[in-house]
Amino acid sequence: MKEKMKAISTVIGSIAIVLILLQSCTDQKKEAAAEQVTSSAQYTCPMHHEILEDHPGTCPICGMTLIKKFGQASEKAGIDLNTVLQSVNSNVIANVNTIVPLAKEIPTHITAKGYLDFDSRTFNNISARFSGRIEKLYIKYAFQEIHIGQRIFDIYSPEMVTAQQDFIFLAKNPAADPELLNAAKQKLLLNGMTGEQVKYLQTSGKPFYSLPVYSDFEGHVHDVAHSQIPGSANTEPTGNVTDNIPLAIQQGMYVTKGQVLFNVVDPHRLWAIIKIDRSAMKSLKLNQLVKIYFPDAPAQPLNAKVDFIEPVLRDGDKTLSIRVYLHNMDHRLKVNSQFDAEIETGKINGFWIPRSAVVGLGKTKIVWLKNGASFKAKQVVAGAINEQEVQITAGLSLRDSIAANAQYLTDSESFIKTKSNE
Repeated sequence: MKEKMKAISTVIGSIAIVLILLQSCTDQKKEAAAEQVTSSAQYTCPMHHEILEDHPGTCPICGMTLIKKFGQASEKAGIDLNTVLQSVNSNVIANVNTIVPLAKEIPTHITAKGYLDFDSRTFNNISARFSGRIEKLYIKYAFQEIHIGQRIFDIYSPEMVTAQQDFIFLAKNPAADPELLNAAKQKLLLNGMTGEQVKYLQTSGKPFYSLPVYSDFEGHVHDVAHSQIPGSANTEPTGNVTDNIPLAIQQGMYVTKGQVLFNVVDPHRLWAIIKIDRSAMKSLKLNQLVKIYFPDAPAQPLNAKVDFIEPVLRDGDKTLSIRVYLHNMDHRLKVNSQFDAEIETGKINGFWIPRSAVVGLGKTKIVWLKNGASFKAKQVVAGAINEQEVQITAGLSLRDSIAANAQYLTDSESFIKTKSNE
């Protein structure tokens, strides 16, 4: 009996050992199978991400050692292996702030630079009406202020002395023809003599050998070289209106009939010349509001309007010039001052996103569209652009979520792939 029990125990022990060995083999097979499953498609080339192998080795393209891909994507982060294996030229895995396009109406404007210049409509020439020698000059320097009726110079002219003597002779001769006397008087008046001077000649009988000449205009005196009016002695414009100080006309000089001596400009009326890029020409109209910002007072813009759009494009100039007429009664504005201008051109209704959300790739513009746990490069069409926002005319909808900072996700050495340039 004891021998039977011993034999049964031996058999049971053998069976137990066999079961343990079988279980061990099964676990090893499961682990091997698990390793085989987890190692599937888990090795890739650092330079060629399209190479995927289920075992270690080298890249068949460049020969680099394949690296293990497993473990780079976390199940807890919601990122699967397929997302990780997307091409980095068009997809980026990141956790950044996102925004959505906004449908709204935004005022649009053109920004440009400009400078102040004299209003050439106020230019008036003081010319010599007869030949002679300037005996005394009362205007000493450029930009000197003069007024109507102010004495500007005295001139000796043999021609005018003869004309005065003819008038005096006819005025003292009772038998003289009244028409001849009136013609002699009109000649003196047309040559610049005043009514008081002619009356003095008639009563005193003494000619002016040094004839005083008075101004018919009011403003600041400029040299002839500053004149832009056709017919002046020198009509070539100068880059700096202070180049010809002192005046070219000097006391003791001889002048000829018709010679332009000075140019008188009204300093209370100026032009603001604004240079506009040709691409913005279609949005320009007369009477649009203009804000002019000067560097010395940026918080105090000057409000005006577009008064004139030049109808021609100048050779070699890539911009269009517009004029804004300004009043300078307090002499605060200075000619040749530069400024920044902002022209209101209307309002645009559409989808708008921040400028930081768009990256320019030459003529192509892209945004990074959120796609699950990653961002995909999406080409868009941009319309109007202001300082802070860009209008998107095609490529996005109000439901799309995009990266707020597109440049942050863009590798400067990458070639971004979109449908138009894949």
